[in-house]
Amino acid sequence: MTESWVIAPGAAARALRARVEAGFVTNGERAMVMLLADEGDPGEHAVDPGAGGVGDGYVLANGQYDRYPNEDTVPLAEARRLVEHVVRTGDWPPDAPRAADR
Repeated sequence: MTESWVIAPGAAARALRARVEAGFVTNGERAMVMLLADEGDPGEHAVDPGAGGVGDGYVLANGQYDRYPNEDTVPLAEARRLVEHVVRTGDWPPDAPRAADR
């Protein structure tokens, strides 16, 4: 039996906003946005080519703080746009730069 679920784009944006305000998924300026094909898939992540530096303050579910190169994250406004599009269509926007982690 195949399991499926649906979330409205507006609900996804609200959930993302709540996570940001709670201090999760972002360091307050940038976020890592990933799209996985299924459980265990390394997936793909949005990138910001040419973004310099390294951001820190990314809090994982286990309380660990991570650092990522800024080119592997996107500004929050772009993260919201990407999440809303992925939820609405099931795939990246055509103009979204991304890197495969597979």
